[in-house]
Formats: sequence, structure tokens, C-alpha cells
Amino acid sequence: MKSLKVAREQQIAVFGESGSGKTVLLSSFYGAAQEPVVADEGLYDIVANDAAQGLRLHQNYLGMKNTGTTPLQTRFRGNRYVFSIKRRGGPVGKSKRPAAEELRLIWHDYPGEWFEEGPATEKEQRLRVETFRSLLGSDVAVLLVDGQRLLDHAGEEERYLKALVTNYRTHLSRLQEELMPDGKRLVRFPRIWLFGLSKADLLPAMDVTGFRDLLVEKVGQEIARLQGELAGFIEEPEAFSLGEDFVLLSSARFEPGKIDVGKQVGVRLILPIAAMLPFSRHVRWAKALRNGSKVANDLMRSAGPLLALIVAKLKLPGPLKLVTVALPFIFDTVFEHSREKIQDVHDAAVAKHDFLTAVLTGFELELRQAVEDRVLQKSVK
Repeated sequence: MKSLKVAREQQIAVFGESGSGKTVLLSSFYGAAQEPVVADEGLYDIVANDAAQGLRLHQNYLGMKNTGTTPLQTRFRGNRYVFSIKRRGGPVGKSKRPAAEELRLIWHDYPGEWFEEGPATEKEQRLRVETFRSLLGSDVAVLLVDGQRLLDHAGEEERYLKALVTNYRTHLSRLQEELMPDGKRLVRFPRIWLFGLSKADLLPAMDVTGFRDLLVEKVGQEIARLQGELAGFIEEPEAFSLGEDFVLLSSARFEPGKIDVGKQVGVRLILPIAAMLPFSRHVRWAKALRNGSKVANDLMRSAGPLLALIVAKLKLPGPLKLVTVALPFIFDTVFEHSREKIQDVHDAAVAKHDFLTAVLTGFELELRQAVEDRVLQKSVK
């Protein structure tokens, strides 16, 4: 079968210390998408481009589901997982030329041990730099906070949190010189960094606002230092956010001798976060940056095609040429629309088998629902 042209590629990088749940999260994300009950209801299938990787992730998921076995940790190895989001079987919209409709998610998994231990050899240091360089195309990065470690440090959470954020900052600082040997700052770099509470099921009383408040209270200064460290990597550091977005993540509910994979929190948000969060933020940043800057152009290359699609489907007035002067007005009009209006566009796209519009508006609806459910908190800037 001839592969479809990729309409949009999303990249996300997930960071966390050893044992923080990265492998379980990834396995749950992919494994749940293979379940028959999901296959009967959704608009799309998630397919691993590397069949061996997909088989291993599905095996991990089934081990959790059927025997309560957690996956083995992937030690000292950075992995890149590529997933295609494909239209589920059914009629397609009428068009003289097939539309570019396949979406792609690239998930970068960065080894947790590298935050805790120094490189043993020069070769290992080069591997760390190469692995980090491979994820520079990501728009979104997630820094995991381990819910189990928070539980273990109940009443003195700052001890764990300060060590965690400091480890992140120290490690990234070591990489900076090798990533920028001539001191030249980077244009392409993850510009949205979320904090994610992994194993959130262990803290059922904590909603996303409580998670945010805990971090701000206990490690606000350390987060500010980490923000400064990362901002030092990039051109136009004003187009950057860290500590402004938060999400709760639970891959399953873990009980003695049993793992209930049907009880997930936030896992389904990975795709909407990767696809839609950069879109809204990039347009705002491009609006604020000087015309013609490399960063503004790069941001609009990412957001422009999606903006054109949404503008067209919402039937908004005004020019559709993505010129800098028109963008702020088009963008503001798009996001003034109510959830009901987005839902109407989504329902119409589903009825017309307009796959790309249906999926992307569905993502936007999922994010809005997650905010209402206090699972996700987005920056208001």
C-alpha cells in the first residue's frame, strides 16, 4: 500500500529519572491503542513504524494487563519511537487529489540514569550529546515527577523535588557546551516544557492545580534556575515556556498482584498535547517576535499549515495567506470560538469523513475537557 503524505509531524521528548515510569507510560500509550474496544470507536489507528518496537511495547502492555508484570527498564539507551496516526477503515472524502492526511508522532525517550550518573567514558558522553541532539526537533518536552517518590517523601517533598530539578539542570548544563561549541544559540529546540506527575493514581486527592502549587511552593526557585539554564540554549528566549503547563499522568492503577490498565489518566492527552499545544503557543510567540527573525519563521512553518486548516473549516472572514500582519487577527478569532462551535466543526468533519479536521478538532476538544477535569493546566500567556 502506498504510504500517505504526512500532513503534520509532532515530536515530544519525555524526561524522567530511573524508575519514574517512562517505559510504562509509553507501553500503556501504545498498548491501549491496540485494544479492540478502542478500535471500534475511534477515528484512527496508531501504528508503530518499527514493527519490532511496536511488538515489544504491546508485549509490555499485555504483561501488565494479564499477569501484572511491569516492563523491564531500558537502561542507558535513548530510543526514538515513530508512530503513524492513520485513518481507520471507511469511506474517504471526495477530492480530485488525495489529501495529505497521515499524522506522525515521534516520541523521544531519554534515559533516566543519565540524570543520576556521570558518563563513564568519552564514548558515553558523545552518545548522550547525540541522543539529546536527536530530540532538538521536538516542540514539547515533558519533565516527569515521580508520584511514588512524592509519596515516599510525604511531609518533606522538597527533599525529593529539589534533588530532581537540580539533577535536570546540572545534566543539561553539562550538555550545553557540546551542543553549542561556538556559543551560537539554537533556533530549533523544545520550547514548551511541561511538568508531568507520573503515577498520579498514587495521589488520588491531588488534582493538577495541587500539583502545580506543590512545585511552586517547594521548588519555585529551582524551577526558575532550570528555566534560565534552558533559555540559554536558544535564540529568542522569550519564545520559551517552562513551569507554565502541568499534566497528571497515570498509566494504570497498580494494586497488589494486579495492574488495571483500564484506569488511565492523561495518557490519551499525549497526542493532543504534542499536536495542539505548540500550535497555539507558536502563533502567539511569532506575533510578538520581530518580523523576519529565524525563530519567528521557524515557529510559523510549524503552526502555519494547521492554522490555515482551522481557519478554512471554521469559515472565518479575512485573508488565508499566512502573512505576519494577518496572523494575529486570524489566530485570535479562531480561539474565541466556543467549545460548542469546535464540536460542531468536529461533528461535521466526522460526517464528511474529513479525517484531518476531525482528528485535530477532536484533539482540541480533548484538551479543553482535560482542563475542565483538572488533569491539565495550560499557560494563559
